Amino acid sequence: MVLLDNYQVRNIGNLELLAKQVVEGFIIGLHKSPFHGFSVEFAEHRLYNPGETTKDIDWKVYARTDRMYTKKYEEETNLRCQIVLDISSSMYFPEVGKDTQNYTNKIRFSALAAASLMNLLMKQRDAFGLTIFDNEVRNHTRCKASTSHYRLLLTYLQQAIERNERNRTTSATQALHQIADSIHKRSLVVIFSDMFEHSNNPEALYSALQHLKHAKHEVILFHTVDKSLEIDFEYDNRPYLFIDMETGEELRLQPNQVKETYVKQVAAFKEELRLKCMQYKVDFVEADINQGFRPILQAWLVKRTKMRI
Repeated sequence: MVLLDNYQVRNIGNLELLAKQVVEGFIIGLHKSPFHGFSVEFAEHRLYNPGETTKDIDWKVYARTDRMYTKKYEEETNLRCQIVLDISSSMYFPEVGKDTQNYTNKIRFSALAAASLMNLLMKQRDAFGLTIFDNEVRNHTRCKASTSHYRLLLTYLQQAIERNERNRTTSATQALHQIADSIHKRSLVVIFSDMFEHSNNPEALYSALQHLKHAKHEVILFHTVDKSLEIDFEYDNRPYLFIDMETGEELRLQPNQVKETYVKQVAAFKEELRLKCMQYKVDFVEADINQGFRPILQAWLVKRTKMRI
């Protein structure tokens, strides 16, 4: 089996298989990391006592030893995690298709990262839910810890990947307020978004993040970007037609005409967002789609470990 630790996924058709491969590669890497002792399965085995449920019997151990052992989990459900996915049109950048050299974009990266987190959460018997939004909330599920729930959410993620429509704007503010009011208290909220909200009131967005914290949730914001193109503006110096995927606005120019100004303004936007997250005790993680999934899973693992201390 090929273990995926690579962002260049050409075929995103089987999210369940891809997520499993991403997680297996990550777990193997943990043996060389400071999290060597981290258990992604169960705490220990103990002898099966007649009358107990048989669902936790380890049949592989039984086949080897002819004795019944159960897998003793540290906690049945010790964490609730709401995964929040932005599917506004800007998340479908860069375009993926037969006429491009791009095999991934922000929505593909985010969906597979989300599926991988769900796979890890399921292994830990943690409960997880999913919220998908653009200018309004499109899907919102409660947290559960079951295989059938996991597969239902994979279906929603696959639909999100395939729903590539222009001119869908972002309203993270509305979505985050709704999430803060509706999910179980003291949940972990994991957000995948570029946070490119077309609004003249950025304070409203920061207020929504603050609302999550006031509701006693822990929050990780994965600021999902194509760093080379969206942050560093690394384009060949030739004429381009730039089209705003959310508004349809068009602009013809050569990148060197605006690069210095653009890079400064985007850096200022990102720094303000980072500082606001720091102020509200929200974990801000730059999720560059060109850097693979390990930074995502590592940041989640650090947060989960802290929440259990």
